[in-house]
Amino acid sequence: MAINKNHEFEELDGVKCAIVEKNASAARAAFLQNILYYNRYTVVVVPSPAPKAAPVKDAEAAPLPPAPETFTVGVTDVTFNPINAIFGRMLKAPQGHVVTLAFWQQKEDHPIDEIPYYAK
Repeated sequence: MAINKNHEFEELDGVKCAIVEKNASAARAAFLQNILYYNRYTVVVVPSPAPKAAPVKDAEAAPLPPAPETFTVGVTDVTFNPINAIFGRMLKAPQGHVVTLAFWQQKEDHPIDEIPYYAK
């Protein structure tokens, strides 16, 4: 049970993990996994459970499209908190730069943060 929404942990594949992100696409999970491996975290990626659907009342109703495949990304270090890691500038990108919030959210292609956020 998490103390707050920012620091969740649960068991993934039988291993207690701090949750980095839930319902991530395959590309997003690969992106996060790459950054976390580079920073020497043991990463666990498992498929997210399918959302529960409401029961169909009409037997002849059109079938629902399949739910998109999403993943839950976690690290085995249960003290890891992605918010603290990003704003505390604790994560490095494979290019050697500090991971910024925009890079983490994949809004930038490269994590160049030469000017601190408070000076912009």
